[in-house]
Amino acid sequence: MILFLDTNIVIYVVEGHPIFGLPSQIRLSGARMAGDTVMISDLTRMECLVGPLRAGDSLREAAFRVFFSAASIQVVPITPLVCDRAALIRAVHRFKPMDALQLAAAVEHGADTFLTNDVRLRSFPDLTIELLP
Repeated sequence: MILFLDTNIVIYVVEGHPIFGLPSQIRLSGARMAGDTVMISDLTRMECLVGPLRAGDSLREAAFRVFFSAASIQVVPITPLVCDRAALIRAVHRFKPMDALQLAAAVEHGADTFLTNDVRLRSFPDLTIELLP
């Protein structure tokens, strides 16, 4: 199975969010132990780095870069096909641009499940949307 992580999940894991950090880490560990592929997009990388770069927090930036470079994480590009799919997703489902791009990347790169904490995305029909417990 390919598990695509929404940006919020990555932030929870790396920053150790007090409420969502542990459930995110447990789900990610379970996926790795099951032999699942864990996928993020280049857009996830960009979104995660904004906060540390804005704050000049080189330690937090480094923690994200370590996460991105882990052998267990597959980083996929935002391609023209992803952008075309995102346009269709926005037109049909009216999701925000970043959400549409993330969902499109997941679909175009063959993900089975999209893990998020964003309940607005649960109506997306082209993937299994798993909400963080």
